[in-house]
Amino acid sequence: MDVGELLSFKPLSTPKRYQPGDLDEEEEDYDKHKKMKKIHKMKASEIERLEREKKEKQEEEARAKKEEEQDMIQKLVESSEPKENDILDETTLKRMLLLFEKRALRNQEMRIKFPESPDKFMESELELHEAIQELHAIATVPDLYPLMVQLNAIPSLLELLSHENTDISVAVVDLLQELTDVDILNESTEGAEALVEALLNQQVISLLLHNLQRMDENVKEEADGVHNTLAIIENLVELKPHLVSEIGKQGLLQWLLKRLKSKLPAEQNKLYATEILSILLQNNVENKTLLGELGGIDILLQQLAQYKRHDPATAEECEIMENLFDALCCSLMVSTNKELFLKGEGLQLMNLMLREKKLSRNGSLKVVNYALIGPDGKDNCNKFVDILGLRTIFPLFMKTPKKNRKKMLTAEEHEEHVISIIASMLRNCRGTQRSRLLSKFSENDHEKVDRLLELHFKYMEKVDSVDAELERKNAAEKEMDEDEIYLKRLDSGLFTLQLIDYIMLEICAGSPPSVKQRVTLILNQRGASLKTIRHIMREYAGNLGDDGDAEWKELEQQHILQLVDKF
Repeated sequence: MDVGELLSFKPLSTPKRYQPGDLDEEEEDYDKHKKMKKIHKMKASEIERLEREKKEKQEEEARAKKEEEQDMIQKLVESSEPKENDILDETTLKRMLLLFEKRALRNQEMRIKFPESPDKFMESELELHEAIQELHAIATVPDLYPLMVQLNAIPSLLELLSHENTDISVAVVDLLQELTDVDILNESTEGAEALVEALLNQQVISLLLHNLQRMDENVKEEADGVHNTLAIIENLVELKPHLVSEIGKQGLLQWLLKRLKSKLPAEQNKLYATEILSILLQNNVENKTLLGELGGIDILLQQLAQYKRHDPATAEECEIMENLFDALCCSLMVSTNKELFLKGEGLQLMNLMLREKKLSRNGSLKVVNYALIGPDGKDNCNKFVDILGLRTIFPLFMKTPKKNRKKMLTAEEHEEHVISIIASMLRNCRGTQRSRLLSKFSENDHEKVDRLLELHFKYMEKVDSVDAELERKNAAEKEMDEDEIYLKRLDSGLFTLQLIDYIMLEICAGSPPSVKQRVTLILNQRGASLKTIRHIMREYAGNLGDDGDAEWKELEQQHILQLVDKF
């Protein structure tokens, strides 16, 4: 081997032996690597967390900005709304009506857009309801009514009466009731005229009646809506009395009769229905006739039948009963209704009520009087005698009830009705019915003649007293009109006195001589003159009422004057 090879020779490398401590160094490297890896991982999660927080912050800022924008919009809207302390002038009224129109339109749009999703249009409905409530402020300034009409607010309001949500229609009814309040309308003649004309031009009665049909009185709010609807009608009738016939024809009369038959919890509404019924029938022949055609006489009799043997339980029910009796009396002023009353066995029901000592006796006495009076009461007079009505009426003639537990007729009203019934029967009954009637004055030693003369002197004193008072007034003041004086005397007892003396003349002419002898005897004992009675009856003949036609009136005058001559 030469020197060069020796110099370049390298021995084979052998595996290195581990020395004590080498393993520890390797473990340390491993731990260091693991630690570094963990640190990198932690940094990555921290970066992710920071990025997430940054994103959330950006979203929060965007949301806050959006809310701020919405608040600004709301403030702008609210700034256009009238405040509570705003003075209601023309500008404020215009803003109120503009807001109402916008909300009504928005609600309509939302309902069309989402008909099956109430949650989508409910908010707009609440806003509309709120806008209607704010319009109540207009009722405090009736002078602004013409401007409200000019801005076409009335058609928009009435359109909401047919709104799908009855809460909205009830709110409109409530508003209209306040706007048409008579006390408020009296503050401004121009405002009242403008509002009422606008309502009538938009067929308010028809719309209100249509809305009434869908009201459920088992729901308190809707029951209040019914009450307010009737109040609106009452207000309109008070301002425009000529509307009574039109309202009856448009269906209110039919609805009222239906309401009377219904057994609903809202007794206050039934009471109001009876009051409105009385208003519609008063002094209106068309509505009285229509009531008969709609079967109203039978309905009134059915409603009154429950008080035959039982008194009303509450003050409201008592008032309902009295209104029903008044409505029936009004109806009986039409001839056709007297026939329906007879066919419906109304006389039999009234006769039973008269025999019972209940509160219904007062009303039934008045009804019998209206059923028998006049030439068209002839059939009812004969029927009353046939159903033994004389046994009922003469005990009431002999003794006037002094008082009752509750409201009732006064003694004078009671005596007037009883005497009028007897006078009607003497005027209308013929044949056996008349004989049975006249025989009553002869029985029991002419006790009924004595009672008749007792009443004559009682009412004679009343008339003499009022005549003296009228003479004093004439002397002290300017002279009163003759018609005015006569009406005053009639109200003070002259009408009842005329009927008493008419009965006296009839029984003296048609009964045995003993009756006339008894009358003459008592008159002489009391120092009274036959001349006074003749004078009263001639005055009566010259002022007969309008119960029949001209021919009947002439015949009746002749008959009375013949009785006077005989007397």
